[in-house]
Amino acid sequence: MIRKLQYRKFANFFKLIMYAIVNISGKQFKAEKGSKLCIPKQELDEGKKLVIDDVLMIHDGKTAKFGSPKLAGAKVTATVIDHGRERKILVYKKKRRKGYQRKNGHRQWYTNIEIQNIQVTKTKAPVKKKETKEKK
Repeated sequence: MIRKLQYRKFANFFKLIMYAIVNISGKQFKAEKGSKLCIPKQELDEGKKLVIDDVLMIHDGKTAKFGSPKLAGAKVTATVIDHGRERKILVYKKKRRKGYQRKNGHRQWYTNIEIQNIQVTKTKAPVKKKETKEKK
């Protein structure tokens, strides 16, 4: 019984899952098909498609492709689910023995997206022309 539970725990580890590392608003996220991500606020309406061209790495289950810094011809498409605000973070400032105290709050906006597809288009490498040596 215990072995079966342990096997179920690591069952997803053995699958060949395609994923990509993308850069959205200066932050990096791991995107898998069907996964939901909470990213910094994007100015799109709910239900609209978001195309992310800033792909840093793609792993197709067997091999990994890295860009320098971006992969050419790779893109990730996602759908905007909704927008919202995170829980309040309190910012408290105080200077001792001066009577200075400030309390401020901040709520950050976010956008929930669902990854629809990860695409890689193969780009042809530029053909190098052979230089011929001139005889003297």
